[in-house]
Amino acid sequence: MLPPLKPIAMKERVSLVFIEKGQIDVKDGAFVVIDETGIRTHIPVGSIACIMLEPGTRVSHHAAALAARAGTLLVWVGEAGVRVYASGQPGGARSDRLLYQAKLALDDTARLKVVRKMYEIRFGEKPPERRSVEQLRGIEGARVKKIYQLFAKQAGVEWQGRNYDYTDWDSGDMANRCISAATSCLYGITEAAVLAAGYAPAIGFIHTGKPLSFVYDIADLFKFDDIVPQAFKIAAKNYTQPEREVRLMCRDIFRQRKILKQIIPTIEEVLAAGELPIPAAFEESIAPAIPNPENIGDVGHRS
Repeated sequence: MLPPLKPIAMKERVSLVFIEKGQIDVKDGAFVVIDETGIRTHIPVGSIACIMLEPGTRVSHHAAALAARAGTLLVWVGEAGVRVYASGQPGGARSDRLLYQAKLALDDTARLKVVRKMYEIRFGEKPPERRSVEQLRGIEGARVKKIYQLFAKQAGVEWQGRNYDYTDWDSGDMANRCISAATSCLYGITEAAVLAAGYAPAIGFIHTGKPLSFVYDIADLFKFDDIVPQAFKIAAKNYTQPEREVRLMCRDIFRQRKILKQIIPTIEEVLAAGELPIPAAFEESIAPAIPNPENIGDVGHRS
């Protein structure tokens, strides 16, 4: 039986890598990407929080299993990382944290407190009193529009508003494409942090009804610090491959700011604002006795 891996703590990992047009497999115990010419590129899967898989990639069962054992999130994204299609959850959410999150989201009073804390962190000031979640969402939306306009003006970019069609990437203007690529990177690393902390990406407080609602909630607390302003600056320079420039920018910002060290404590801070008791962790369940897949034959081929 394979020995269990001891994943590197999330805060000690590098942020994420993008892979496109390659076969991802495990060779000689290493996680590798094999291109069409057969050249292997080693990926230190245990030290990476999230691997973004773009169109043209194939992932072997062995590679997916190794990523899960190492605690590295695999995320399948569209071209240029513009859309998240699916992800492989490394280890699953902790039931105590999941129930705590759900209880906060279902309690109207607690949810409002969490949303107010998110507003305070995002804008650096307390929100207006006696406002509902829906009213705060509207106020937030109006402020965000003004922030986009400000950053566009500072970068010297013509701005007609946040408008894009994820089914037709090239139909968006340069600024919208750069922002979409940047926020996709941020969503990937945020989802990895949410899962690593034991919470559910789908149970949101401001955003609701989407598979990544909580990811959007948390990512929004960080996107205007550096990611969006820099995306506007890249859009202003008219690069031939702007999406690539955006991804490199995100990679550098994530490393310099050590964003993974910030996301999980921020999650805990906003949820604590709900003022509900944090449940004690459940006793670790004992893994059932199951056969080692490497020691049994293919059930489809019996002698």
